[in-house]
Amino acid sequence: MVDRSIVKLDPSWLTVLGAEFEKPYMQHLRQFLVQRKDAGNIIYPPPSQWFAAFNHTAFEQVRVVILGQDPYHGAGQAHGLCFSVLPEVKLPPSLANIYKELESDLGIVQPDHGCLVSWARQGVLLLNATLTVEQANAGAHQGKGWEQFTDQAIRALNDQRDAVVFLLWGSHAQKKGAFIDQSRHLVLKSVHPSPLSAYRGFFGCKHFSAANHYLEQHGYAPIDWQLPSAEDLDI
Repeated sequence: MVDRSIVKLDPSWLTVLGAEFEKPYMQHLRQFLVQRKDAGNIIYPPPSQWFAAFNHTAFEQVRVVILGQDPYHGAGQAHGLCFSVLPEVKLPPSLANIYKELESDLGIVQPDHGCLVSWARQGVLLLNATLTVEQANAGAHQGKGWEQFTDQAIRALNDQRDAVVFLLWGSHAQKKGAFIDQSRHLVLKSVHPSPLSAYRGFFGCKHFSAANHYLEQHGYAPIDWQLPSAEDLDI
């Protein structure tokens, strides 16, 4: 299942991560995914979208990283970008809270959809720690190897790039990004935007304006956090 002849990875990321596909942990992950599929379990997102975060945002174009945990586990929700859903899908609660903070921070009015592809195309890597999940079974593929793969992606950005903004929302993201060199990159932390925690520090964190300020200070164009309307989306 995790096969470079089947699942295509952007060439810039393949240069950085290609060797991971030959390592034992990835072989074990491949076997696990095949077994789960053969047992009749529904895996989200579809294989063509497992590496969507990398394919939308080339390695050298990454300016901001947002770390999620698992893909959404409801039918039709996950499409390979953390927190994002396709335009016709109901807005998940955490994403609704992200939009509320955007409006508070930058005055950006909530769009009529939850698709974050336009952020990804501007250099926002929307990366989940685990790239697959099973229907109605959150966390089903944790600890099977994906975390090692995504750790390598973050480590490559940390080691080979400069002045990247890392948005670490919640304890899971903060633990995953604990090794990031804060003398070379900007690390912004808050609680998770989930309704269970957003009022304890996500609202009012102003991470979006802080990220843009840092990028501009380092000679990069800011992210246009305003999403296009659903009818203007190009996905």
